[in-house]
Amino acid sequence: MFQRFAALLLVSASFLAPAHAQQQLQPQPQTDLARTQLSVGLYKIDAQVAQSPREREIGLMFRKTMPQAEGMIFVFEQPATQCFWMRNTLLPLTAAFVADDGRIVNLVDMQPMTENSHCSEEPVRYVLEMNQGWFAKKNIKKGAKLGGELFSAAKR
Repeated sequence: MFQRFAALLLVSASFLAPAHAQQQLQPQPQTDLARTQLSVGLYKIDAQVAQSPREREIGLMFRKTMPQAEGMIFVFEQPATQCFWMRNTLLPLTAAFVADDGRIVNLVDMQPMTENSHCSEEPVRYVLEMNQGWFAKKNIKKGAKLGGELFSAAKR
């Protein structure tokens, strides 16, 4: 009787193990990052902050949806030419490359699941990704200024 129970237990475990292992391999979106409030003109943005190299590397990969007034701001240690691509990113996005004072240096629409490189026109420390079309619908263009604690802290 014990041998039959042990065999049944072993067979059951072999069916469960692959499902568990497969679950661990499923890529998960980052949804638990710190947040900051940004503004541009009359508009408010609830932005997740991707600050560590790993957070920046994952970015908005694997996200299936994102509310319209939400985005992700990537914070780098120092200004540099920043380049972004859309590997494993399911949403069409617009990247705003942003100078230390909050000025939008340039805006670039990016297509999902591509590896085309999209770069800042000058060295920047910040990149804000929003749903594609958000900036255009609000008539926000190159030269507009973002406000928020991040940019106040950069002035100090």
